[in-house]
Amino acid sequence: MINISTDWETAYPGAALGILSMRSTRPQGKSPEFNAKRESLENDLREKFKSADRSTILNIPEMAAYTAYYRRFRKTYHLLLQLESVAQKNIPVPQTVPLVQAMFLAELNSFLLTAGHDLDHIHGSIKLDVSRGNEKYIPLRGEEVTCKRDDMVMFDAQSAICSVIRGQDRRTMITKNTDNVLYVVYVPPGIRAKAIEDHLTDLAENVTLVSPQSNIDFQHIYHAASPQPDEG
Repeated sequence: MINISTDWETAYPGAALGILSMRSTRPQGKSPEFNAKRESLENDLREKFKSADRSTILNIPEMAAYTAYYRRFRKTYHLLLQLESVAQKNIPVPQTVPLVQAMFLAELNSFLLTAGHDLDHIHGSIKLDVSRGNEKYIPLRGEEVTCKRDDMVMFDAQSAICSVIRGQDRRTMITKNTDNVLYVVYVPPGIRAKAIEDHLTDLAENVTLVSPQSNIDFQHIYHAASPQPDEG
């Protein structure tokens, strides 16, 4: 399903990529169970981080790893801002397409960056590479962007479909009519393999809550060259 470039392995030793594809994912109706899980997570985050200052949050290993990655591009990790929004400003998780919300919940639970795509809108196989700084694509907001040089970037046979710094593309975005979904977890060095495994499990459970008829088609974690994330 995916090709991993040697340039990515060389540029980011210890990094990883998580892949989860699921079939028959179009939601059939509202899910009280999913709503209850969302509310429970929001309450848990507020209990843990309501009074936490930013330096405390940045000491969380996952936050620290992503912050170091984003700092290379003079950016702030957006999940840090989303966590502060939910936990400290009492803003609920955005009500959006259920398959996207399932991804948001898993991200806020683990702090691992995840992109979601409509699998049926992806052309050919996908490839993870390192940006040369000249790749262009249309992100979710609709205005063409150019990838940042040395950023992690994913391509299908037609164009880039996501980069860590610029975000997901519009062409393959998840909609309410998505029947088959692909989630991609971009993991910088410094994060345990167990954390990635738990995140994929949580994400699949969220999808099953909103789409009980769904099933896992493919799930795998790709590791860059040694040193790999600690298995502990």
